[in-house]
Amino acid sequence: MVKKPNDVVITGIGIVTCHGTGKEPHLALLSSSRAPTPVVEVEKFKPYPIHPMPEIDWSQQIAKRGDQRQMENWQRLGVYAAGLALDDAGLKDNLEACSTMDMIVAAGGGERDVNVDTIIVDEGLKRNDRAQLVNEKLTTELRPTLFLAQLSNLMAGNISIVHKVTGSSRTFMGEEAAGISAVETAFARIRAGQSTHTLVGGAFVADRDDIFLLVEGIQAHATGDWQPLWQRGSGKGGGMMLGTVGAFLMLESRAHAEARGTHIYASIDSIEGDRGRRDDGGLEKRLKRMAASVAGEAHEGTLVLSGASGLHALSEREKVVLGEVFPGSVVRGFGGVTGHALEAQFPLGLALAALALDSKAVVPAFDDKNETAMAAPATDAVVTTVGYVRGEGLAHLTAEA
Repeated sequence: MVKKPNDVVITGIGIVTCHGTGKEPHLALLSSSRAPTPVVEVEKFKPYPIHPMPEIDWSQQIAKRGDQRQMENWQRLGVYAAGLALDDAGLKDNLEACSTMDMIVAAGGGERDVNVDTIIVDEGLKRNDRAQLVNEKLTTELRPTLFLAQLSNLMAGNISIVHKVTGSSRTFMGEEAAGISAVETAFARIRAGQSTHTLVGGAFVADRDDIFLLVEGIQAHATGDWQPLWQRGSGKGGGMMLGTVGAFLMLESRAHAEARGTHIYASIDSIEGDRGRRDDGGLEKRLKRMAASVAGEAHEGTLVLSGASGLHALSEREKVVLGEVFPGSVVRGFGGVTGHALEAQFPLGLALAALALDSKAVVPAFDDKNETAMAAPATDAVVTTVGYVRGEGLAHLTAEA
């Protein structure tokens, strides 16, 4: 592929999962000779297993204790991962670059007031007028200051405060689709010459009671012991296992990256997000169309990092499509070893793909029974994310020669 000045390249990776913080534990994960040992918490939120937050020394990226105290964990995690990406790109202490740096964040709605949720659920068991019940409790039980602490764009605000990233700022909400749209927007702006360097990513904390209430509303969460992603079946919950993840990328135009002589992990050739009805084969048609337009240049030996959520039927449908549109490729369901991370899922997949391509990793099977062995390092990768309720995204990456 001919290199162009406005190619979108990845120059910084900030990543936190249950396996640890930074690139090193994740390079080890991608280059191991055997399937990774799952890091799972099965007792704390029993019967729901999760991939928990690792030990983190927040002060490594958030120096002031006051800044740490005024953030919740999901904000701390995002600020921490963003700092890792800035460090990795060599821009952390470059005030001029940070002052013109754009930022796009995928964020949820913050943590909820679990006590109020509990009151509503308990009262709802005794009353049938539940819409009125919710309105009553929202007006009498919630403290107004809670909303100020839960604003989604506070993650971006704290990144600006702590890391002095003060160019334009955008925040997307909407679970997996938010992560897809954040990266897609950053990609489009750099391609169009509207931005030269953009910090983009998100964070999700699974270690929280309130998220189980939301996910179990559609009976989506797995129960019991951990199972490999593609082996989760009925009888043990919905199949999704959440994971605490922070994933940020420094995206630059090739011209900007080369001018400062920084390392390039990989280039993003194309990316697309979409959403629509999934019944009557709608999901399959949409994924096939996106695969043709985004990754038409994929070939045998392409590494396909699937961000499948683990939901039984949905993940199986995605896997069938991947086998049809990328024959001869090597599929890895990374959510099986990191957990599903909603807003951070797509940025996480891109980070893992860039690390694998750059390090020429022969990625082990994450599910020995359902993933084929990888014969040689890949020169290109496809990253997918299929939202557990809605939203799909694909990206195609190429290794630097």
